[in-house]
Amino acid sequence: MRRRTLGTALLAAAALTTTTLTACSSGDDSGGDAGTTLTYWASNQGTSLDDDKAKLTPELEKFEQQTGIQVELEVIPWDSLLNRILSATTSGEAPDVLNIGNTWSASLQATGAFLPFEDEQFEAIGGREKFLESSLSSTGAEGEPPASVPIYGLAYGLFYNKQMFADAGLTPPTTWAGLVDAAKRLTDPAAGTYGLTVAGASYTENAHFAFMFGKQNGAEFFDDSGQPTFTEQGNVAGLKQYLDLMATEKVVNVSAAEHPTTNDMIGDFTSGKAAMFMAQNNAEATIAANGMSADQYGVVPIPLLDPLPAGGQRVNSHVAGINISVFADSDNTDGALQFVEFMTSTEEQVVLNQAFGSLPVTQEAAADPAFATENLEVFNSVLAETAAPMPMIPNESQFETTVGQAMQGLFGRIATGQTVGEAEIADALDQAQQQMAAGGA
Repeated sequence: MRRRTLGTALLAAAALTTTTLTACSSGDDSGGDAGTTLTYWASNQGTSLDDDKAKLTPELEKFEQQTGIQVELEVIPWDSLLNRILSATTSGEAPDVLNIGNTWSASLQATGAFLPFEDEQFEAIGGREKFLESSLSSTGAEGEPPASVPIYGLAYGLFYNKQMFADAGLTPPTTWAGLVDAAKRLTDPAAGTYGLTVAGASYTENAHFAFMFGKQNGAEFFDDSGQPTFTEQGNVAGLKQYLDLMATEKVVNVSAAEHPTTNDMIGDFTSGKAAMFMAQNNAEATIAANGMSADQYGVVPIPLLDPLPAGGQRVNSHVAGINISVFADSDNTDGALQFVEFMTSTEEQVVLNQAFGSLPVTQEAAADPAFATENLEVFNSVLAETAAPMPMIPNESQFETTVGQAMQGLFGRIATGQTVGEAEIADALDQAQQQMAAGGA
């Protein structure tokens, strides 16, 4: 890790979000022959940090063989990734290349710490046209050069245990009411089995569901000027729709309030403790690692409210995925761009997305027969038809932390037997909005 100087950024060290950040690079971003090593922060895509390392290391060695550039890898868990990135933009300690959640694209773009992908940079990595348009929709603020490009494509779906459904005489639900009904029929607390499981302590998962269900209930979390509108009635209703799975329908074990990662709820599913869970397609890799075969479960789109409330939108996923970025003051920009080109090449897109259970983000790789499975076709359909990009505004990441953590607190209250209804949800959203305003949003 090299010491970098990014200048002064308008962000407190403890902040969990990016707002109106500024950063000035004093490094040489012209590339050249500055070095034969790169540092790479990879987000955790596999079953564990070690699993990611095992899957990535052979590909990084392949890159070194092709280019002579050695890549120093660190895999970072999701619960600390955003804080690590934000610290890197302000502390001067940053990698050359890193993964980001694509919903953070505009927020991190606003720091000024990341290399913009202008025509020259796109040409260096093989051209803008090689990427899928849906994946490019979550790479930065509209009208500005992206500060990242896609690397892994993701969408949400509903995973269900085929045998548990068959034993109960059920078919996969097609409406939200049908999902709740099926979950009730599959819940037997005495036997330790529940219809659904969630990752109640994951602020990112919570925020994603807040966005989806808010949309379904006819609300937005930001107005056209980018100002927060967290307390709209539709947002309250959307959170209640999700929280009620534990609070009133009681089809989620209260222990799920303490699940900090998706791997925890996948564990519930593969061990038979839960019949269903809602997650992105890369969950398939963990399901397989846990010993559950592909013929034991199915995937359908997350059911929508039917009918939708006034103004409700047919949204059951955000345009999910992982992007790859280059720090603007890398002393090996040319090498970093070579690495981005390598990681988004057709060959690597097929290898990596198969390994992690994600979707290719380039035209050629997406057409590979490896991604024509029944389940992946469901996710591709969701991504194309009923997914919406998260708000591409500078304070989006602050929305995720404030609202996601508010929901984490609400799940905790439900787990301890406290009442969580519309009033409590509205109050939590109001506090989240005030917290966001206090942070300079």
